Amino acid sequence: MGDCKNQGNAGNKTHLSIKTKPTSVFNRSMTAYAPSAAAQALAAVAVAREEKTSSYNRNGSMKGNAYKGNVKKLCSVFDSPKHQQSISFDPPHLPSHTPWVFTPPDSPDLSEFSSVRLPGTEDSVVIYFTSLRGIRRTFHDCQSVRMVFRGLRVNVDERDLSMDVAYKKELQELFGEKNVSLPQVFIKGNHIGGAELVLNLLEVGELVRMIKGLPLRSLKPCDVCDDVKFIACVNCGGSRKVFDDDKDQINRCPVCNENGLMRCPICCSSSF
Repeated sequence: MGDCKNQGNAGNKTHLSIKTKPTSVFNRSMTAYAPSAAAQALAAVAVAREEKTSSYNRNGSMKGNAYKGNVKKLCSVFDSPKHQQSISFDPPHLPSHTPWVFTPPDSPDLSEFSSVRLPGTEDSVVIYFTSLRGIRRTFHDCQSVRMVFRGLRVNVDERDLSMDVAYKKELQELFGEKNVSLPQVFIKGNHIGGAELVLNLLEVGELVRMIKGLPLRSLKPCDVCDDVKFIACVNCGGSRKVFDDDKDQINRCPVCNENGLMRCPICCSSSF
């Protein structure tokens, strides 16, 4: 019993000692949440930075009349007559009744070809060209010119130098030169020029005006030559030789050319 009482008294004393010293308990709880030295240093740096920034803002700020005065000064610069004159733009005055007219590029000068004429072709277009692919640029130019006039559906007399050497001699006599570049175009008997000049005329719309009034060709190919313009000679069959019964000898065919060909009698205006 004595031990129990002593233990009870000891427990009561312990309980009383806790109650009689609340400040020590409070102090221990507060020290657990106290900031460390590093945290205090960081807080001090943040405060110093904030004070420095606020000092910059105070020094650079404009208050009251100073702010209004600067705004008025800036507005006066833009409102000054000198500044308005420097930025003003007056478009040129154009009469409202003046119509806008498109001026095409200058047409090529054709005066240098006025002396070269091809008689008997006043109602057609004549093209001297070659169908051989020996020189790619020449072949391409010849085909381009042919396609241009075929697209315009105009009556074209195509004279292929590779099919008949007589065309080459004819062209040399017209220009008085031995070497003549191809293609060469004649419209209504007048010499026009080569591929570059014809394409320029087409681009500016002058070529359509120059062929106005010429007869148009049919869209259907020729039933005899298929628009090749040449057929095998009907007199000798392309052999270039005929037998003369009176003289009992073989003679040169007078109808075909050196290749045994003759111009198509259906789609060509002239024949051999």
